[in-house]
Amino acid sequence: MQLMKDIAWLLVWALVVALGLGATCGPALGQSRTFFDALWQVEASGQLNPEDGDGGKSIGPYQISYAYWADAEMPDGTWQDCRDKAYAERVMRRYWKRWKARTDEQRARCHNSGWNWRKKYRKTDGHWEKVKLAMKGGG
Repeated sequence: MQLMKDIAWLLVWALVVALGLGATCGPALGQSRTFFDALWQVEASGQLNPEDGDGGKSIGPYQISYAYWADAEMPDGTWQDCRDKAYAERVMRRYWKRWKARTDEQRARCHNSGWNWRKKYRKTDGHWEKVKLAMKGGG
């Protein structure tokens, strides 16, 4: 009986992989380290403790605003915890999941312009181009 269950799970996993669904599954929602590093480079020149941006309204290595943090509905921490890179990445993952930003391009645009990112493509073109360039090692 256990062997049949194991085989069934293996078949399900094989189907997920074959259909390409595995790339967006799991805790990281498919975000690569390359993407996070590129976004970090664009937002804070790769500094762990950059100056606050937007007149003090954005903080940490990913320059996260209070509204962004609050909208992510984090079950723990405070906005000031966004100064910690690992915590900020957790905030971003929750935010992107909430607002259905599934690709690197969508996540970069959502990060830059907020929950209404789908209506702000032109506004976020420059930001996405910078992130894309940084992902290729040019930023």
